[in-house]
Amino acid sequence: MRHLLSISDINKAEAISILDTASELARVSDGAVKKLPTLRGRTIVNLFAEDSTRTRISFEAAAKRLSADVINFSAKGSSLSKGESLKDTAMTLQAMGADAVVIRHSASGAAQRLADSQWMSGSVINAGDGAHEHPTQALLDALTIRQGFGLHEDLTGLKVLIVGDIRHSRVARSNILLLKLLGAKVTIAGPESLIPEGIEAMGTEVLNSFEQALEEKPDVVMMLRVQKERMQGEFFSSAAD
Repeated sequence: MRHLLSISDINKAEAISILDTASELARVSDGAVKKLPTLRGRTIVNLFAEDSTRTRISFEAAAKRLSADVINFSAKGSSLSKGESLKDTAMTLQAMGADAVVIRHSASGAAQRLADSQWMSGSVINAGDGAHEHPTQALLDALTIRQGFGLHEDLTGLKVLIVGDIRHSRVARSNILLLKLLGAKVTIAGPESLIPEGIEAMGTEVLNSFEQALEEKPDVVMMLRVQKERMQGEFFSSAAD
């Protein structure tokens, strides 16, 4: 697997392997020696064209613990903020010898565009693209669930409820794909205006009542904030709705 752009890029065995590896690395982080030589000599670029703190710091810390050289590239104060194209930026990173680029971008499909291009030869990891997907966040959520229930394989038998602004949430889309892949039953709940049309095709039950959803006694409840920055128009009259 050269890139990680979407949960659709991995199968169940690969997802479980990633979660197993993450569990092992978490144990290393708790030990006296917190660095491994796995990525020694590699250069990882965090290309964040959209503001973030926790995601960027998490990727930076992970790369450094694997002994990689890390370059942080944010839109603010860079040529991206002056109108430089993604192509020009990618070609600059290629010239710098980037082995992998972690990209966060406000445009859906930006990570795919970068991976499909001939602008650079390194791997691309999607750290969130518009309202499309956020596969690494979904993997982290699945790891948290697995650890919380003491599971060592998939999530078969668990009932997961995702509540809130599903329409604009890239995390929700990636979570639905991954949780279903791992065998969980997924239900979503929220105001009708914040539920994307046709989402039932992803294999989820859709409810508009939070109270009704809780009656099904979910094992896990994920609460999503309202993604106001991605909204164009009014989707509800007030936050109380």
